[in-house]
Amino acid sequence: MAHQDLEPKAFLATFNEQKENAVLLDVRTAAEVADASIEGHIHIDIQQPGFMEKVAALDKSKTYFVYCRSGNRSGQACKYMTTQGFEHLYNLKGGMMAWMETDFDE
Repeated sequence: MAHQDLEPKAFLATFNEQKENAVLLDVRTAAEVADASIEGHIHIDIQQPGFMEKVAALDKSKTYFVYCRSGNRSGQACKYMTTQGFEHLYNLKGGMMAWMETDFDE
């Protein structure tokens, strides 16, 4: 299965439904992560050498919720992970920019 793009509210709701087997994966730079992140994430910078090796070490049986700043790099990460046998992938559409603009209390 290819990855699925989800708007922030659907991303959070789907993550919460699958929490026992879910992993939040932040693929941004360290500076971007330091600026703001989603609690409980693991960080693997897609732009750093070693990204492919770190992804290869991840548990393919888990469901991954991947995000970046705008949704572009996380989409690329999801596409790559699909080629590596990961079957349960969700991309945060609009990335952290959309996440920060979303009112989750509505």
